[in-house]
Amino acid sequence: MSHTMVPSDRVEHVGVYGRDGERLGTIERLMLDKVSGTVAYAVIKTGHLLGTHHHYPVKWGALKYHPERQAFEADVTIEELRAGPCEFDSDVFDWGDRSQSYPHAHYWTV
Repeated sequence: MSHTMVPSDRVEHVGVYGRDGERLGTIERLMLDKVSGTVAYAVIKTGHLLGTHHHYPVKWGALKYHPERQAFEADVTIEELRAGPCEFDSDVFDWGDRSQSYPHAHYWTV
């Protein structure tokens, strides 16, 4: 039987590609709204040289699953991700605080 449901642990670590076809990274975690029960956004983990990583939030609705690639695609580039909120390696970033607004449409909205 084919359906569209997937457990959250099967979404984590799945690849994410930008509109230019370049790999942005992988889904690190999903952020759920406790009141509505919906996925608010995904935290995308990007890999860099020397093992450093950045984590960026992207609205869940901005990610589209690509079955042939078995990965997600987003209408964003790595440069656009870098313009928004970010956590670098072990820095402290409150992923639940959506009080700041960012110019890119794929970030959360207040």
